[in-house]
Amino acid sequence: MASHRLSRRQELDGSTTGRTRWRVFALVLVVGVFGAGLMLTGMSQGAIAASFAVSGTRYKASADDLRAEGVVQYGSVDRGSGKPHPVLVNGFRDARLSNFCQSIVVPGIPGIGDMTIRISAPGGMRAENLVIGVQEVTGDLTLNDVEIGRDAATFDEGPAGLRGEPGTFGIQADSAHIADLRQVAWSTTASTLRLDDVRITATAGHDECF
Repeated sequence: MASHRLSRRQELDGSTTGRTRWRVFALVLVVGVFGAGLMLTGMSQGAIAASFAVSGTRYKASADDLRAEGVVQYGSVDRGSGKPHPVLVNGFRDARLSNFCQSIVVPGIPGIGDMTIRISAPGGMRAENLVIGVQEVTGDLTLNDVEIGRDAATFDEGPAGLRGEPGTFGIQADSAHIADLRQVAWSTTASTLRLDDVRITATAGHDECF
């Protein structure tokens, strides 16, 4: 198993002691919620890496701020519409977001054309046992007590039962903070989602979160 524990006194790219920061990053830990074109599965006994066919429609999500505990990440594949999608599986035992937004564009509606379904929660969102299949994300990331290169089959910080195949490159951290989150993803599962001051709209054309 390739595993490397970073101590609190190690610094990467000049960041605060014990933390790792990237301005634009390819391997990150992100979050999103439900909507049209998105398969959402509620699981009462923790979040197991869900094996279901995704719709083949991507969604966008944004938040001013994300704070999470029990964080893991590894590479995998979502399958939908007969085509596999490479993803980063991101798991959070507990996650909280401020000023959350998610949007899905549904193309080719008869008589309308493209339609955007948008979910806004300016009061914030909280999720438990959250697992995301992510394509792309940007923001400011801080990981605390991080292990980079850990075998994903040995995770013990994230949602119960969420692990990758033996020998899979993984990242694990006690907690994470992401500012100015912007993400594109294919799928989400969670045991609990709560959105405060939620508003859901359907409009013609493109009215995405970013």
